[in-house]
Amino acid sequence: MNFNVISTGSSGNAVVINDDILIDCGVPFKVLQSVKQDIKLVLLTHIHADHFNKSTIKALHRERPTIRFVCGEWLVNPLIDLGIDKRVIDVVKHGYVYAFNLNREVKIQPFTLVHDAPNFGYGIIDKCCIFYATDTGTLDHLSVKNYDYYFIEGNHKQEEMDERIKNKLENGQYCYEIRAARNHLSEEQAFEWLAENMGVNSKYMFLHQHKKKA
Repeated sequence: MNFNVISTGSSGNAVVINDDILIDCGVPFKVLQSVKQDIKLVLLTHIHADHFNKSTIKALHRERPTIRFVCGEWLVNPLIDLGIDKRVIDVVKHGYVYAFNLNREVKIQPFTLVHDAPNFGYGIIDKCCIFYATDTGTLDHLSVKNYDYYFIEGNHKQEEMDERIKNKLENGQYCYEIRAARNHLSEEQAFEWLAENMGVNSKYMFLHQHKKKA
């Protein structure tokens, strides 16, 4: 298994797995120039612009019209509005496993995440088992045991976030951190969940880490 974290975080998200599977498409099109020719499957999670860059998705479809877009039902109309041919849109549901032929069989399993917009994480079985989940307030509702790789959100340290919230509220400042903490997994939450799910040889990487704002 090889992977390329092109971008992660509020400025944009895009991760390439095994050269031809793109998870999230939330970056400018020029950022995908070195990888776009190999992409065959795009797994889309949710509508937020740092995961769903409309101009990039439109350009990618225009240049590579055979690329398939995998998504929940909430992204079908936004894709069609961009001019994406409905014949290359694969609508998936939580709890089901879907097989795709990419000159090898790849299996995809969507997982419902807890966010302020409908959102999927994905299990990918492609020579090994990979789990990808960002933008979620919790993973406690999911049991994903003994996967080889876990790419999950470790957005913030809880103590630091609590301190920033406290200080801003005391100073009467706008506190976007309240929403961020509610909708994004802390490192502590992530470690606790990983401890319950990782196998002896599993590996993990934190994505979508929080960057402080004034």
